[in-house]
Amino acid sequence: MARSIFITSAEGHTGKSTIALGVLDALMRATPKVGVFRPITRSVVERDHVLELLLAHDGVQLDYDECIGVTYDDVRADADQAMATIVARFKAVESQCDAVVIIGSDYTDVASPAELGFNARIAANLAAPVLLVLSGRDQQHQAEQLGTTTARTAAAVGQMASLALAEVAVERAELFAVIVNRADPEALDDIIDAVHSVQSQATPVWAMPEDRTLVAPSMSGILSAVDGRLVKGDAERLAREALTVVIAGMSMVNVLPRLTEDAVVVIPADRTEVLLATLLADASGTFPRVAGIILNGPFPLPESILQLLEGLASTVPIIATDLGTYDTAIRVMATRGRISTDSRDRYDRALALFQAHVDTGELTTQLGLAESRVVTPLMFEYGLVERARAERKHIVLPEGEDDRILRAAAALLARDVADLTILGVEADVRARAAELSVDISAARVISPTDPELVERFAAEYARLRAHKGITLSQAADTVTDVSYFGTMMVHTGLADGMVSGATHTTAHTIRPSFEIIKTKPGVEVVSSVFLMALADRVLVYGDCAVIPDPTSTQLADIAISSAATARQFGIEPRVAMLSYSTGESGSGAEVDKVREATALVRERAPELPVEGPIQYDAAADAAVAAAKLPGSAVAGRATVFVFPDLNTGNNTYKAVQRSAGAVAIGPVLQGLNKPINDLSRGALVDDIVNTVAITAIQAQGTDE
Repeated sequence: MARSIFITSAEGHTGKSTIALGVLDALMRATPKVGVFRPITRSVVERDHVLELLLAHDGVQLDYDECIGVTYDDVRADADQAMATIVARFKAVESQCDAVVIIGSDYTDVASPAELGFNARIAANLAAPVLLVLSGRDQQHQAEQLGTTTARTAAAVGQMASLALAEVAVERAELFAVIVNRADPEALDDIIDAVHSVQSQATPVWAMPEDRTLVAPSMSGILSAVDGRLVKGDAERLAREALTVVIAGMSMVNVLPRLTEDAVVVIPADRTEVLLATLLADASGTFPRVAGIILNGPFPLPESILQLLEGLASTVPIIATDLGTYDTAIRVMATRGRISTDSRDRYDRALALFQAHVDTGELTTQLGLAESRVVTPLMFEYGLVERARAERKHIVLPEGEDDRILRAAAALLARDVADLTILGVEADVRARAAELSVDISAARVISPTDPELVERFAAEYARLRAHKGITLSQAADTVTDVSYFGTMMVHTGLADGMVSGATHTTAHTIRPSFEIIKTKPGVEVVSSVFLMALADRVLVYGDCAVIPDPTSTQLADIAISSAATARQFGIEPRVAMLSYSTGESGSGAEVDKVREATALVRERAPELPVEGPIQYDAAADAAVAAAKLPGSAVAGRATVFVFPDLNTGNNTYKAVQRSAGAVAIGPVLQGLNKPINDLSRGALVDDIVNTVAITAIQAQGTDE
């Protein structure tokens, strides 16, 4: 039977979707098959936003329709029949999963005062313990801007907990834990104590602080709320959150001092001088950057103004609506933010907030999920991030002009994976990040022409390359190249590792490391591996990216380095030295090269399990191994596959990636004194995140 958890709340707007996302993410780290279920939804026609959010999470393999129980109308028509349908549909989901996240109903305009009680009754019938979500905000007292609320005191939260827990108990539902979301950041411990005062100390209680950016509406949400249309600006900036609203029904000189960072500015459509002043202020660099502009009222912009806007470089979204100022303001302030997969930055911030304040290890342990022996690609990627976070390192990203780098940087910073330095002109890099609606404020941005660093790096590079006749002047020109600049940062200890290659060739990325970082003692060559995440395990393939035709000595070096890399990422190394022949059955120059390399590995690393020459099937399949190499400690159980040449390795990893659906993580460079890693120029944001995590883990094992 699957382990299930029922997430419900005592009122509306508690941020239950953030909690559900965090719980789902935590369970995905512990077990490969996690499902989601929504017992009650508003309509079979209108798609459920929370359910779609969770189904979009990597690793959930269920269809939308099978994850829904009944509608509110069904419950009102016949509550008993609705309950029976919910149980039957849940059991169908449960049978396919190791764990199920169940999301209780929302407090909507059709909700009943007894909604918490009914949710608790569902939980009892599904035998799912309740994770109760309480709000740390007073929903009845709205503040002035964008529907924000006032913080509840610890005593008020304790009182709310007492009432809600009593209702859960009446329905005989088992309480699993309590999370107080959107709590006062200055009173988290007091709030936890207040809940414990009305509930057993044995019950886990966590408190998560308010994050305004998670509840703030996006410009796209505001556009929909005001029935607007985008008349100018970058559609990508519609993902940006609006933290405040400025009603600009006044003269230009009075509007400008009232502009605030990430404000949505509501301007009457016939006040074109205020529109132009706001755009100029946003572009000036001396005023706050706004999230967007709403032109309200049934007044079309004059052709001359439209012509002027066409000539401006501004990307600020300008939305037009026919509503009056009052109706526009009311709709804007009533709009609430939603976490969605369309806003990666908000999605990552929500997960980071959950992980920072909820003990996910305790959560999964209390739920009875033992650590799985199966390692899915998703679980392996989670493990990379967790290991990187455990001992944060400083990684430099030289390609600050690339949007993928900025998006990945925001995701890495939100999840506390690593400290980052991004190379580029600071004003340009931060402006582009703002346009993309990603938060890189915690990153350091350095220009590769920074005079002080260029002088320092040039002197060191000239010293290192003096035997090649490099002058100080030549060195100064060289180190302004972003790959050399980033490598010099690693060499001089200003960063622990570098990740590049999104817009540069492999040679451009790694050549500086050969000149500056150099190889570890006892390592002859720099090589690479791919971490191949199959459906249930992770293998190491080397070398698939660097050395075209290694000698037997180089092949041994690759094998020993690949085994060390495997250990670094929690994979027990059993090395297969691949060839077209197994054991003593074949001969020829290529087989002899592998045979000689195997002997060198045994000589240099006698503790390392190694077999070679061996064919892939004998290395990977126990039945074939029993026939071809009975009694081998490696055959049929290999975890590290060393290919005889680049042609074989590169084609094999791509064949496995495409045909077996494996996730290929890499190439991971090995053998350098300090970690430098190369990206594919087609790298996705997730690839960059994984590579930075890998580089940070490599840096953890580097002797300073």
